[in-house]
Amino acid sequence: MNTNSRSKSIIRTSRICIAVNFVLAAFKLVLGFLSNSVAIITDGINNVTDVLSSVITIIGTRLSEKEPDRKHPFGYGRIEYLSSLVIGAFILFAGIESFKNSIDKIINPVKGDYSTLTLLILAVAVVVKIGIGLYTKKQGNELDSEALIASGKDAVNDSIASTAVFIAGIIYILSGQSIEAYVGAIISLVIIKTGFDTLKESSDIILGESTDTALASKIRDSILSFPEIEGVYDIVIHSYGKEKMLGSAHIEISDRYKVSWVDNLQRAIIRKVKENTGVDMLGISVYAINTHSKEVMDARECVKKAVEEIKDAREMHGFYIDSVDKTMNFDVIQEFGIRSKEELKEELIKKVQEIYPEYAVMIDVDYDFTE
Repeated sequence: MNTNSRSKSIIRTSRICIAVNFVLAAFKLVLGFLSNSVAIITDGINNVTDVLSSVITIIGTRLSEKEPDRKHPFGYGRIEYLSSLVIGAFILFAGIESFKNSIDKIINPVKGDYSTLTLLILAVAVVVKIGIGLYTKKQGNELDSEALIASGKDAVNDSIASTAVFIAGIIYILSGQSIEAYVGAIISLVIIKTGFDTLKESSDIILGESTDTALASKIRDSILSFPEIEGVYDIVIHSYGKEKMLGSAHIEISDRYKVSWVDNLQRAIIRKVKENTGVDMLGISVYAINTHSKEVMDARECVKKAVEEIKDAREMHGFYIDSVDKTMNFDVIQEFGIRSKEELKEELIKKVQEIYPEYAVMIDVDYDFTE
C-alpha cells in the first residue's frame, strides 16, 4: 500500500471512530446526568477522550504527509509516533480525573437512578464499543498505525468498562445497592493503565527499539542471496515513519575482490533489499576475509574459541589479519546489561594477546540490535 492510500485509510477509520464515539458520549453523558450516575458519566467522558484521540490521529496523519525539507530531510513520518504519545497523555489525564471524581463520590455518596431504558442503551453501547474497538485495532494492525492500534485497545477496554457499568445498574435494580462509585473507580484505573501502556509503547518507539527480527531476517536473506557474501551482521534499521525505513549492515566478503567489483555489489544489494523489504540501505560496510593463508584461517578459529569461552561475548565476526602491519581486527556481539563494552573489550584483548602477543589486537564490541 502506498503512502497516500495508507493515510486515506487511517483518516477514514478515524472519522468512523469520531462519529461513533461522539454519539456514544452524548447518550452516556445525558443518561449519566439524568440518572445521577457517576459511573455512566465517567464512561461517557471516556468516549469523549476517544473522539479527541481520533482527531489527533487525523491531524498527525496529515502532518506526517509533509514532504522532506532542509530542516527535516527524512520527512515528518515520526509525527505518527508523537500522535500516539499525545493520545496516551489524553487517556491518562482522563483516567486520573475520573478516578478523583469517583473517590469523591465514594466519600460523599450520591444515589443513582437506573431505569430499564438506561440499561438497554448501555447494553447497545457495549456491543457498539466492542465492534468499533475490534475494527479500529484490526485497521491499525493492517495499516501498521500505532495511533489506531492505541485507539483500538482503548475502545476494547472501554467496552469492558461499559459492561461493568451495565452490571452495576442491574445490581442496583435487583438489590437497591449502589456500587457505581466503586465501579467508576475501577473503570478509571483501567483507563489509567491504558494511558500508561500507550505512553510506554509510543515512548519506546521514539527512543528507539530493537530492530524488527522478521524484517532483519528478510534483509539478511536478501543480502545472502548473493553467493559471494560470506556473512551479514550488525543490521540496524531507523524508522522515520512507516513509509520511511533506513538501514545499514556489515557484510563479509573475500579480500581478493577489487574495489570496483565491491562497489557494483553494494549497489546491487541496495536495489534488492529495497525491492524485497522497502528499506533504503544507506550503508553497506565491508569486512574483508583472509582467503590466501591457512595460517590466518587457523588463527581465526583459535580466536573464535577463545571468544566463546567468555560468558557475555556471544559472537565473533569481521575477523581480519594484516600480516605486514601485524594487526588483528574483529567484532564481538555482547549480551545486554552484564558489564560495559570497555570492560569486555579489555578482557578480550588481554586473552587474545596471550595467544598472539606479536599482534596489535583491535576489537569493536557492540550489541545485537535485532533482539
